[in-house]
Amino acid sequence: MSLVRADRSEDRDHGLAVVLAAVAGAANAGGFFAVQQYTSHMTGYLAVLADNLAIANFWPVLVSCLAISAFTTGAAFSSTLINWAREHHSHHQYSLPIAVQGGLLFCFSFGWVFTSEAGHLFSIACLCFIMGLQNATITKLSGARIRTTHATGMMTDIGIELGRVFYGLFRRTSGVRADRTKLGILLAQVGAFLIGGVIGALGYKALGFLFSLPLAAVLLGISVPYLLFDRPEPFDP
Repeated sequence: MSLVRADRSEDRDHGLAVVLAAVAGAANAGGFFAVQQYTSHMTGYLAVLADNLAIANFWPVLVSCLAISAFTTGAAFSSTLINWAREHHSHHQYSLPIAVQGGLLFCFSFGWVFTSEAGHLFSIACLCFIMGLQNATITKLSGARIRTTHATGMMTDIGIELGRVFYGLFRRTSGVRADRTKLGILLAQVGAFLIGGVIGALGYKALGFLFSLPLAAVLLGISVPYLLFDRPEPFDP
């Protein structure tokens, strides 16, 4: 069963979400050691932007604007690829952006070549672009039900479901019940993001920028075979 097929099911969505969350966690944590920035954290960049605008400290303002712009551009690029594929009735609407993400992570593995300040900024922009690309892809294929780089949203949803559990226990006549399937998937995604983060940090410590090669291999491994060899009838969404 291909995780990137255009015809979606809950199992495919959840399976792909766990894989992408692990990759995002690894890229985010490994990327921190590589470029000293958590590149999935747009809330943090907006806060840094506001704080440093207030005190006229313009270098962090530049870095934050670059990161936010790259993340947004990555999301826009993913949306463009998916909408193009849908318009042309292609069944590669999700495998294509995931393959692009894998290719960019492969390119990022050569980030050690860029030792200048400009190269450092390019590496930040590259990772933020990748994060935006991934988040938009999983958002569109799941109908905005799943986001893999947005741990704040996942933890919020977990809290909501836990609140339903506790309320249902104390007020059994209320009819309030948790969606235990949703809770399990959310916990799996957060766990995958955390485990991926540990792997990414250890991977960068051991391999440097080359830590992104296994991440690229995972994404290319689930997308490229489908792009090259699978030829089902065109999918009409």
